[in-house]
Amino acid sequence: MAKFEVKLPKMGESVAEATITTWLKEVGDTIEMDEAIVEIATDKVDSEVPSEVEGTLVEILFDKDAVVEVGQTIAIIDTDGGEVVANAPAPKVEEAPKEVAEVEKTVEVAKEAIAQPIAKTSDSGKFFSPLVRNIAQTEGVSMQELESIAGTGKDGRVTKNDILSYVESRSSAPKPALAQTTSTPVKKEVKEAVKAAPVSVNGEDEIIEMSRMGKLVAKHMVDSVQTSAHVQSFIEIDVTNIVKWRNKVKDAFFKREGEKLTFTPILMQAVATTIKKFPLINISVQGDSIIKKKNINLGMAAALPDGNLIVPVIKNADQLNLVGMTKQVNDLANRARANQLKPDEIQGGTYTVTNVGSFGSVMGTPIINQPQVAILALGAIRKVPAVIETSEGDFIGIRQKMFVSHSYDHRVVNGALGGMFIKTLKETLEAWDVNQDF
Repeated sequence: MAKFEVKLPKMGESVAEATITTWLKEVGDTIEMDEAIVEIATDKVDSEVPSEVEGTLVEILFDKDAVVEVGQTIAIIDTDGGEVVANAPAPKVEEAPKEVAEVEKTVEVAKEAIAQPIAKTSDSGKFFSPLVRNIAQTEGVSMQELESIAGTGKDGRVTKNDILSYVESRSSAPKPALAQTTSTPVKKEVKEAVKAAPVSVNGEDEIIEMSRMGKLVAKHMVDSVQTSAHVQSFIEIDVTNIVKWRNKVKDAFFKREGEKLTFTPILMQAVATTIKKFPLINISVQGDSIIKKKNINLGMAAALPDGNLIVPVIKNADQLNLVGMTKQVNDLANRARANQLKPDEIQGGTYTVTNVGSFGSVMGTPIINQPQVAILALGAIRKVPAVIETSEGDFIGIRQKMFVSHSYDHRVVNGALGGMFIKTLKETLEAWDVNQDF
């Protein structure tokens, strides 16, 4: 029987592990080439792992909710006859002398003890999954406490829900009052209780559990506010020429390129051009150092059907013409809504643009997408009465205008740079030639 080892694929430079969320196939199922067999989740994005071969799924090596490292074998597929096949051949290692092997084994055991304070198994032989051990370590649950939890999983194994229920019941139990003269540090639970205001819940209220992605987004937003000194600049831009030009060419554009031309790629291209003129907007902060980014990688905030937010990245955006930018914007937006983005496609951004106008907002004050130092919010395009200056005098006319909000990190971006950036963007957009081709 030929076997193929399905390994957790590499999903980006900064992604070292993933959580198995759902097995799409069961042992005994027939697998087609490129057919998805399991759904996984990282701290960046959810995705599927497709099969590289045809065959029958004969073994699943990790349960749902298990945390798996990149490169680990997660399943075995029988491909009908032949030798055992692996995704990548293992390097040949010569056997070490017995004394050296014993020393190396001791070192590895010590490493594991340091890296994983909560052991995989207890003295009684009870097994705990990586996810359960991670939760226990984070919540300060000791091995003795783990042993006391009644598991509802297979063979009495403690599941994710078991330990979360235990942690919730433990945190809701009454805590002894702290003595006035105590010199010991305040416990984590008490600190959090002081920070968070109590919430009153009655029988008519509905309690909705935050999704995994919702929790990650919430943490990312709070971390950003605590990291960067947010300050905003606002400017109003007359985009009448752009509106006229798009209305004139959008049908021909679709006929020639097969893509819908929206305002987003036009504005994104102008942003990329402006960043090139102000490279100190395209930076990150690391300690007391400024990292000046070579590439201009534009993040494009996109709303998901479940209400969460994701930011796919257009790499080297300054090198794209309008056609290329339109194809990139449409492709990433469509696949974001379908939850089909790859982890690499939401990493490496150096500046982010969010379109708050798509929800009717006139302007917004966006939160910086760390580790970047600035983010631009595009407001809704509106018909407004405006003063028009001509050689024959001023008069009132109807113009298409929009507000742009620029949030930037005042630790490294001062008001002059933040303001000049959007002033230059305004000049670029208002100088749009209505007679140009695309």
